[in-house]
Amino acid sequence: MLRLLASGCARGPGPGDDSSFGRFGPRRIREESVMLRTVNPSTGALPFQSLMVADLGDVNVNLYNLQDSCRRIQEAYEKIVAAGCIPLTLGGDHTITYPILQAVAKKHGPVGLLHVDAHTDTADEALGEKLYHGAPFRRCVDEGLLDCKRVAQIGIRGYSTTLDPYRYNRSQGFRVVLAEDCWMKSLVPLMAEVRQQMGGKPIYISFDIDALDPAYAPGTGTPEIAGLTPGQALEIIRGCQGLNVVGCDLVEVSPPYDLSGNTALLAANLLFEMLCALPKVTTV
Repeated sequence: MLRLLASGCARGPGPGDDSSFGRFGPRRIREESVMLRTVNPSTGALPFQSLMVADLGDVNVNLYNLQDSCRRIQEAYEKIVAAGCIPLTLGGDHTITYPILQAVAKKHGPVGLLHVDAHTDTADEALGEKLYHGAPFRRCVDEGLLDCKRVAQIGIRGYSTTLDPYRYNRSQGFRVVLAEDCWMKSLVPLMAEVRQQMGGKPIYISFDIDALDPAYAPGTGTPEIAGLTPGQALEIIRGCQGLNVVGCDLVEVSPPYDLSGNTALLAANLLFEMLCALPKVTTV
């Protein structure tokens, strides 16, 4: 069975901040991926010996119409998923996860979600728009795409306009793990709990690079201080090995803010770790 690395969904101009620069992310991540090898000695994973892996290039989006871009992404991923592929997506801003999950849920039904991010991305609207990078998971809840009791959000932090910014998420049954609850500790015990929460049913992994502290990943549109470390990011992804992962994405890499290229390099490595954690990858 083919396992697919499908990369490069972008969006056009929309409300919000400078995350539209995320459209340059896939190309930069590809450039940094040339340093990757084929074996993961730390986990013993042999992804390229276990699976067929292909880069399908970018989805042809409409840079002037966000709704049409989402339609195009959904249709492209419906074909990918129907072919028996597990998509690993290079973003692009976080809007893209919504149409991808529309396609994934069409095959698998409501899925569990491991969402690693500085932000919950469950706002209802911005400047009158309900479709933007701060609202993808609100739209997913609205459409019944998520198995809400199997949603875990890790690394959440930042200032807010209300004293209880996570009320909506917890009311839906999400597990919200704040970044401050992760400071200076291993996340292996947390991932053991998350694995139990997810069980054997389908799970989707969505990783926003701003989950990491901007000291490690400055190249993103909405950085927040006091985030996760790269080591903790590896613990999270490696903690998914053996789960029924049906898709992954890594989003919000913004090359104009990534002068050293470190953010894209980190993104490429995290995507390789996701590839290593897919079902049926041989480990030795």
